[in-house]
Amino acid sequence: MAADPAGEIEELASWQRGLRAQFPIIVGHPHLTYLDSAATAQKPRAVLDAVHTYLTTSNANAGRGSYPWANTTTALVEGARDRVREFLGDPRPDRSSVHFTTGATDGLRTVAREWLPELLADGDEIVVPFADHEANLSPWLEARELLARQGVRILVRELPCQAGSGDYDPAALAGMVGPRTRFVAATHVHHVYGADMNVHRVRQVVGPGVPICLDAAQSIGHLPVSVAELDVDFVVFSGHKALALPGTGAVWARGRRGPAFRPGGWSGTPNTVGIASLVAALDWLDAAGTDRIERWTVALTSLLTDGLERLPAYEVLGCRSSLITASEVQRRRSIVTFRHREISAQDLGFILFSHGIMVRSDGHCQAGGGDRDSSVRVSLHVHNTPEEVEGLLTALANLQ
Repeated sequence: MAADPAGEIEELASWQRGLRAQFPIIVGHPHLTYLDSAATAQKPRAVLDAVHTYLTTSNANAGRGSYPWANTTTALVEGARDRVREFLGDPRPDRSSVHFTTGATDGLRTVAREWLPELLADGDEIVVPFADHEANLSPWLEARELLARQGVRILVRELPCQAGSGDYDPAALAGMVGPRTRFVAATHVHHVYGADMNVHRVRQVVGPGVPICLDAAQSIGHLPVSVAELDVDFVVFSGHKALALPGTGAVWARGRRGPAFRPGGWSGTPNTVGIASLVAALDWLDAAGTDRIERWTVALTSLLTDGLERLPAYEVLGCRSSLITASEVQRRRSIVTFRHREISAQDLGFILFSHGIMVRSDGHCQAGGGDRDSSVRVSLHVHNTPEEVEGLLTALANLQ
């Protein structure tokens, strides 16, 4: 929590200026403000350079040749698996596995189709979020249908949330968990409310034997993520939200509860350039310090929510107790979503862009159990500045 956002910003200002200068698209458009990093993150020069270097020095297929370029690419892909384990602080890399995907949606669907059915028998139950991103709901419903066609009937239960805040409700969950509960899917940071969903409380309720799959699309690249501390069995994330190229992502599997995670089928050509960009992105994030990135973006988020709380024309979604800078509850993790009480979200998005401010204004791929009405989402990253937040607040104040 940023108890003193101004102090955090002052302490980190010089560090942040050096990092902002490393984003060519940001530096190249000084009159535009990009506030949509939760949709896709912009890329630092180091990632762009790594892509160029790979494509101009050793581009080849992986595992399908014995010449030097092919060997280099094969080593790149295998080394990238170790790099993901290292980035996640994997305490037992000899027992875990890393599977590259096209993104978080593909990763969650791979777990749902390639691993989950082997775990379940007729009458078993799984608990999944109905109010998070659609990507963390539809794969589990698809798995239910797949099993039903095989004559295996499972019950899909809704992971309960607290009204108003959007946080998971451990007390309600405790009343649902039973001897047939075999699996839980959860989210690390909510893509609309910006809250850390405290998956450790879910683990406390379901006990030590139930596998948990964690959607970390909005946490990887934004804050430290340690699988040594998170007692989960899968961590799934997208590369493009973590400063890498689109079309790449990963599933980290602990390999401790349930069957081994071995996605089947023929292994085609991997997205080698995407994997090269992912390695470079993880290197850049480590060098920058995800702890400092979190401190910076949480401080900016606190400035934004405090300013919005002073504008009565706006309704901020999620936990209202976290809005003012003097709040004692946890801060939003770089994401703030709100509505104007009279202007539609789509119109507000167009108006803000007329001021050079880019935000997302729609339903944010919210699953069916959540608030699917359109709203404006602001999502911050390390290249954003207090001046950009103040510019946004000024534009919003003028619309009151």
